[in-house]
Amino acid sequence: MRLLITGGAGFIGSNLARLALQSGHAVTVLDDFSTGYRENVDDIDVRLVEGSVADRDATEDAVAGADAVVHLGALGSVPRSIADPIASHVANATGTLTLLESARAAGVAHVSCASSSSVYGMNPALPKHEREWVRPMSPYAVTKLATEQYTLCYQQAYGMDTLAFRFFNVYGPRQRAGHVYAAVIPVFLDALMRGESLPINGDGRNSRDFTYVGAVCKVLLDAAERRVTHPEPVNLAFGTNTTLLELVSRIEHAAGMTAEVVHRDPRPGDVKHSQADNASLRALFPNVSPVSLDEGLAETVSWFKEIS
Repeated sequence: MRLLITGGAGFIGSNLARLALQSGHAVTVLDDFSTGYRENVDDIDVRLVEGSVADRDATEDAVAGADAVVHLGALGSVPRSIADPIASHVANATGTLTLLESARAAGVAHVSCASSSSVYGMNPALPKHEREWVRPMSPYAVTKLATEQYTLCYQQAYGMDTLAFRFFNVYGPRQRAGHVYAAVIPVFLDALMRGESLPINGDGRNSRDFTYVGAVCKVLLDAAERRVTHPEPVNLAFGTNTTLLELVSRIEHAAGMTAEVVHRDPRPGDVKHSQADNASLRALFPNVSPVSLDEGLAETVSWFKEIS
């Protein structure tokens, strides 16, 4: 299979590229390095197209010859989108539509995309089922809702095989902390390794369904290989629920270190609690195997120690 990964130089994309190559597939990566890192793909045998998913010339070049597309390219982060909502819209919403049009014109057989649990927003239900109502609380969440709905509507409008995943706090090796919009686990690990206090926004009782990148990539590759399609979004998580305070304790155990915590003001747009109903995932991917938080954190800590 010839696989295109948008955002393939990013955290999830570079892990997926490695797994696809190990499985014998040819891989093209489309990335503008706005959030990805060139060193994530420098040492692997991929065809690299440097450009944005919002650039039609770049997407047409990238999809040429592809059998399947995994669309991960995006500007992540709720705070980033609040600071610059137009940039998030262009990269995430317009970028998705541009990619889909290029994929349709090229006759690509299968397209999957990464949406986000943030689309549930103000909905307090736990666990969150895909048929629950959504009420985004940030421009980022709105753009991810557009991402998934554009991808799904191409099934109905054009007969394209598509699949939209809602990611829940994916973590693991190659997720870096060196920018203001970094995710919570690399931020905590980076601070711990530096002997600094771990910053918690709010009281630390916010909870998340942390999902290890290795399990996510196996599902993404399986979906592309089997051309799995579904008319509704699919939660890609395993129904765990861990508070940030609990996460600190688990990180201390994984690293064998003691952490100091500093509390900051809550961030606007942050969802209070997040936990997936994974019945749809289990039905579509019955062989998927979750990775426990302790096991995933151990792998992540080992990677952080390697690069420290």
